[in-house]
Amino acid sequence: MRVLVTGGNGQLGRCLQDRLKNTSHEWQAPDQSSLDITNKSAISYYFDKFQPDVVVNAAAYTAVDKAESEKDIAYLVNTVAAGYLGSQCKKAAIPLIHISTDYVFDGKMTIPYKVGDETNPQSVYGTTKLAGEKAVQTALAEHIIIRTSWVFSEYGNNFVKTMLRLANVHPVLKVVGDQYGCPTYAGDLADAILQMIIQIQSGHKSWGTYHYCSDQATSWHGFAQVIFDEANQQGGIENIPQIRLINTDEYPTIAKRPLYSVLDCRLIAHEWNIKMPYWRKSLTQVLSILEYGNANNK
Repeated sequence: MRVLVTGGNGQLGRCLQDRLKNTSHEWQAPDQSSLDITNKSAISYYFDKFQPDVVVNAAAYTAVDKAESEKDIAYLVNTVAAGYLGSQCKKAAIPLIHISTDYVFDGKMTIPYKVGDETNPQSVYGTTKLAGEKAVQTALAEHIIIRTSWVFSEYGNNFVKTMLRLANVHPVLKVVGDQYGCPTYAGDLADAILQMIIQIQSGHKSWGTYHYCSDQATSWHGFAQVIFDEANQQGGIENIPQIRLINTDEYPTIAKRPLYSVLDCRLIAHEWNIKMPYWRKSLTQVLSILEYGNANNK
């Protein structure tokens, strides 16, 4: 299979590259400078040149707070570009795997969100990602939309790396404890996507929207505590800061976050036989990579 991964420089894009290196697939993972997905002509040219068999759209505008003041850019990347990719995949008669987010929900539920539950995004980021889902659905039937949550990895900027950085300079950290979700390792998501690609290659065609995240919910405060405990066990942190639990109203942000965005992943398990990962195990792996320098994690 010829696999095209957009957003090759992001967390998921880089984890996908790490795994594709060990497969027989022919693949390319251009970053924004190599493929501007907001340019319809650039997409068409790239498709003609590479002729992919499947596309994974891992590109997105993910600066949640900044999106509130950069609505046009967020809409262009998260919505318009998704539609462009969907239309080009339709023209080429190939499937598109599109990554979305838990932020399409308002967070008012207290049980895990199912795929068919009502969406009601509370931020520009969530709104543009939901519009991107609809653009993909409109463009072609042969699509898979994967909503995921709280992504972390050894690459880029994420909550794990932020906590480790702050621990070196702040003896006390205030972390929100009333927002709940499921941390998800980008490498686990990459593995799941490759499993789906293998099944697509074999003729499996369960198109539609799915949820994928880790198998245990926690708060940001709980996540931070586990990060520091595990880093301390590995000897990767000298001083564990005191973590003070605060509520969302004590830590105002420009964009509103859902208080509860745990995702029900039973559908992807049933249709694609993909099991949910255990985020603590994946976190241990990521911290080991960060500590011992086994990856280029900038």
